[in-house]
Amino acid sequence: MIAEGLAAISLVKASVDFIKSNIDTAKDIGEIAGAVDGLFKGRDEVQRARSKNAAKAGFGDQFGIQSVAQEVIDAKLAEEKLRETAQLIDMRFGPGTWAGILAERQKRIQESKEAAAAARRKAIQEYNEMMQLVQIIAIGVVVVVTFIAVVYVAWEMYS
Repeated sequence: MIAEGLAAISLVKASVDFIKSNIDTAKDIGEIAGAVDGLFKGRDEVQRARSKNAAKAGFGDQFGIQSVAQEVIDAKLAEEKLRETAQLIDMRFGPGTWAGILAERQKRIQESKEAAAAARRKAIQEYNEMMQLVQIIAIGVVVVVTFIAVVYVAWEMYS
C-alpha cells in the first residue's frame, strides 16, 4: 500500500521537475502537457492510495502513526507541487492559464462521465427492447403451440 503512494508521489515529483526544467524554453503549453497530465495522474493516485489504504487496512494499520503520517504528507506534497506548478505556468504563460487548464480538465472529465452514463442508458434501453422482443416471440410461440394443440385435439375428437 505504501509502495503505491511512493510511486504516485514520485510521478508527481518527476512531472514537476520536468516542468521546472522546461518551462522557460517551452513555446506553448503543449510542450509540457504530458508532464501536467502526469502531475494530475500522480495526485489522483496519491488520493486513491490513501482511500484504498483506509478501506483495506486493519484497525492497527489504519490508525498507526506511520501509515497516517505517510498518507497525509504524500497528499500535502502532491497539493504543494500542484500549487507550485500552477504558479510556474501562470508566470510563464500569463495569469489565468492554470485556471483555464483546470476548467478544461473538469469540463472533459464531466463530458466523459456524461458519455459513459449515456452509453449505460443506451445499453439498458437496448437490453429492455431485446427482452420485449423475446417476450413477444415467446408469447407468439405459446399461441401457435396452443392453436396447434387445439386443432390436433379437435381433429382427434372428430376423426
